[in-house]
Amino acid sequence: MSLIPKKGTVYVVDDDEAVRDSLQWLLEGKDYRVRCYDSAESFISRYDPREVACLIADIRMGGMTGLELQDRLIERRSPLPIVFITGHGDVPMAVNTMKKGAMDFIQKPFKEEELLGLVERMLDEAREAFAGHQQAASRDALLSKLTGREAQVLERIVAGRLNKQIADDLGISIKTVEAHRANIMEKLNANTVADLLKIALGQNAPKA
Repeated sequence: MSLIPKKGTVYVVDDDEAVRDSLQWLLEGKDYRVRCYDSAESFISRYDPREVACLIADIRMGGMTGLELQDRLIERRSPLPIVFITGHGDVPMAVNTMKKGAMDFIQKPFKEEELLGLVERMLDEAREAFAGHQQAASRDALLSKLTGREAQVLERIVAGRLNKQIADDLGISIKTVEAHRANIMEKLNANTVADLLKIALGQNAPKA
């Protein structure tokens, strides 16, 4: 059972201690788990992508900037939702972060309710991304149970090939195809061909 509050984790990355303290006080008061870092470098070295979390980061910091931090997360293909804290003159820079996928930016001094609304939106997105990641990992684990030959048979089932066609494609008997098909169904915990397609295609499966 997880000890992490249901609301999720909020990472705060800002080189201003007063900002970190005020955000921690505000967010912990609303039942979020908060982790504060005084630099982008210290955050990157400790970031755990397996958590349902979001990031609030200052756009201007000594050392690695918020923009550089975003680029580093993009390189890692991190799904972490981000909101940037900006000063008055940083709006064009903040717009650029949104073009790269940041959810929003908030100007200092920010309104508490506006920030809390953004955090909840980000965590909703993080939960969806996390659920998708879990489903993909589960699918990959199931598919890894297949032998090379079974994977070839599955590929052709997904393509809509009949048993006889699959047998001709692979130079094996229809009975062998049927045996592979039964093994595939068992290994993937599939009861029907529709189940099989959903597992094999993942999020690309046709809607029922």
